[in-house]
Amino acid sequence: MPDIAIVTDTNSGITQKEAEQLGIVVVPMPFFIDGKVHFEGIDLSQAEFYKSLSNDENVSTSQPSPGDLIELWKKLLKDYDELVYIPMSSGLSASCETATALAADFDQHVFVVNNKRISVTMRQSVLDACLMSKAGYCGRQIKDILEKESMEASIYLMVDTLEYLKKGGRITPAAAMIGTVLNLKPVLTIQGDKLDAYAKVRGVKQARKVMIEAMKKDMDTRFKDPLEKGQMCLQIAYSYGQNDTVDIWRSEVASAFPDMKIEESFLSLSVICHTGPGVLAIACSKKPDLSAYPIDNYI
Repeated sequence: MPDIAIVTDTNSGITQKEAEQLGIVVVPMPFFIDGKVHFEGIDLSQAEFYKSLSNDENVSTSQPSPGDLIELWKKLLKDYDELVYIPMSSGLSASCETATALAADFDQHVFVVNNKRISVTMRQSVLDACLMSKAGYCGRQIKDILEKESMEASIYLMVDTLEYLKKGGRITPAAAMIGTVLNLKPVLTIQGDKLDAYAKVRGVKQARKVMIEAMKKDMDTRFKDPLEKGQMCLQIAYSYGQNDTVDIWRSEVASAFPDMKIEESFLSLSVICHTGPGVLAIACSKKPDLSAYPIDNYI
């Protein structure tokens, strides 16, 4: 059984402290704030990031440098036989494509997973990878299984302000102005590697209702069978600094899904950079049915 290092990035929402507890490595995502580079969870906290947004500083995302990734992988492979790297979805960042190209020089010792997830669903993929590693699956097997299961997840999120969608060119300035006047709250969805509009509603309360209804529909249809088998994970995520709102959201989700355990975490800063503060999200992920992926099939 190979000794495998599990590596992800901070887009998973996993903090450095949690990484130590899980026995994994989390690569901090870089951000440029007024031209100076900072690293999520290292010298850039959630509070500091939001302060930069509120001060209208020039904030932009980046990806881990190839040199830093190569150096990290080489260091880890001195102690591990293989390495599984789980970056954010290739449809939302170029970091996965870059890492895949770099892995070609590591002679099948580094396996980059393009499992088309971000935030809490990506976090679940990391937990699944840890479980598979402990169960004796090799790096190639873990990569194959996570990629085959990549679409077995769903995210709905509410955007509180239209300002950041306007900045990113996802809506026009005129649409942003009208939406603000009418108190419209866009509900977006992430299915695989695409961020799409799902609904536009009046007010936060209605947006929360729409997201819960959307998740119930997913559970009743596309995830009905794995839900009955106990294979579904339910998650909520949210932006920093809205404690009272999160308490309400947590309570509403718990009431809607009384038989399910709810995992939760802050949204990664890469998400907030494009959506702005005041975001609430609900997500689900299917745990891989490992009985469908016998280890012997890979030997």
